[in-house]
Amino acid sequence: MLVKIFASAIFGVSAQTIIVEVNIDQGVGYHLVGLPDSAIKESNFRINAALKNSDLKLPGKKITINMAPADLQKEGSAYDLPIAIGILAASEQVNSEQLNKYIMMGELSLDGSLRPIKGALPIAIQAKEEGFEGIILPKQNADEAAVVEGIVVFSVDNIREVVDYFNGDIILQPHQVNLDDYFFSEMNNYPFDFADVKGQENVKRAMEIAAAGGHNIILIGPPGSGKTMLAKRIASILPKMTVQEALETTKIHSVAGKLSNKSLIVSRPYSSPHHSISDVALVGGGSYPQPGEISLAHNGVLFLDELPEFKRTVLEVMRQPLEDREVTISRAKFTVNYPASFMLVASMNPSPSGYFMDDPNNTSSLAEMQRYMNKISGPLLDRIDLHIEVNPVPFDDLSQERRGEKSAVIRERVINARNIQTKRFENTKVHYNSQMGPKELDAFCDLDDHSKNLIKVVMEKLNLSARAYDRIIRVGRTIADLDNSETILSKHISEAIQYRSLDRNQWM
Repeated sequence: MLVKIFASAIFGVSAQTIIVEVNIDQGVGYHLVGLPDSAIKESNFRINAALKNSDLKLPGKKITINMAPADLQKEGSAYDLPIAIGILAASEQVNSEQLNKYIMMGELSLDGSLRPIKGALPIAIQAKEEGFEGIILPKQNADEAAVVEGIVVFSVDNIREVVDYFNGDIILQPHQVNLDDYFFSEMNNYPFDFADVKGQENVKRAMEIAAAGGHNIILIGPPGSGKTMLAKRIASILPKMTVQEALETTKIHSVAGKLSNKSLIVSRPYSSPHHSISDVALVGGGSYPQPGEISLAHNGVLFLDELPEFKRTVLEVMRQPLEDREVTISRAKFTVNYPASFMLVASMNPSPSGYFMDDPNNTSSLAEMQRYMNKISGPLLDRIDLHIEVNPVPFDDLSQERRGEKSAVIRERVINARNIQTKRFENTKVHYNSQMGPKELDAFCDLDDHSKNLIKVVMEKLNLSARAYDRIIRVGRTIADLDNSETILSKHISEAIQYRSLDRNQWM
């Protein structure tokens, strides 16, 4: 007897339906085909033990299993459940009339219970798009899949429940979640606040601008000046994610197996990898490609502390994602794309000793400082919108009892600026100012003559590139949005130039 069970495979952050065909015939044997990996090939041992411990039996006949399409590599142990149900249905231990309405996934334990899987959210989205009535998943994945509206999610503890459901012995209740509860519970759940930062008002202003327009920013200053402290607090002033952004971010974390106990990520991610990270770990890849840190920071912040300590090859692979906001991983037989629209926040010292050239504490020679700075390429720095000098906080500012402005107050101004941008770009694919291309710059960023002259003088003096020219205008547009100004006036461009004019020649 031949039966078909529907499962799903993850490619990138999307799912593709897999048909598990099970045929039982005369003879003895167990044949599994369709490019399964080692974890799938070992499934017969788990399935055999799970069925016996669930008062079910593996038929002693010739079992042939094909996973179609056969030319796509399948990986992982999540196919245990569909294979097992297919065997039971082909041996007439399970009623097969309703099987074609569901996608089912789950790893079997030897006692028949189900373990959680990766990628439940993209699987649910794909099942809805292809018109399936529902999906059957381990209970640990139920909340994650149930955030998708328009599809029934059944959560089960073990394979016996699945068998009894299809045989009509029990009734499974659809699993439901309330999205409003997730957004409300984590809306203001930030461990750090800008109120803790004393002094550094100009840096706070720059970080507010960066948050309002989604701009990349680098903080340059001596040790102990507050660079890391400031960077850790930037997520607290970003607007809360929309439902669409939350789903995009959750899909990536689900595929990477990083959701833990969360079923929906509603707080903007903040990723801070160690400088010893490899290029594959940062941008993604591997034999079976997985998303890297820049994709895990999608719709959030990627903080690279002590930027020159990262390997140059690691930093250089970020150049393309910073421009395209996605990562393409190519292999001989397939290509996957991972979203990577993140806000880069970096920090560094101006020299190996940690100080600027004119600081009496500086012990680095000019040659040492040049070698130190050469660890960061010009093209990478060119893709960072705001270059901010962070100076040590004077004692008078440190000793004052008055706290700084709270993150909640700053966030309100950022949200107002983002609302202006949302209205401006409502008929485009752009969401905020840092994403503007040439067409949007021409349409929304008219410059007066004084602003053009200012930019011309700065470009000629500092030898800035055309990319830097565009980024100055984008930052100026964001400053105007924060000030609720309809046009880009010269004062906004002047402030944008101040945040861009700090180049490596001035640090030495």
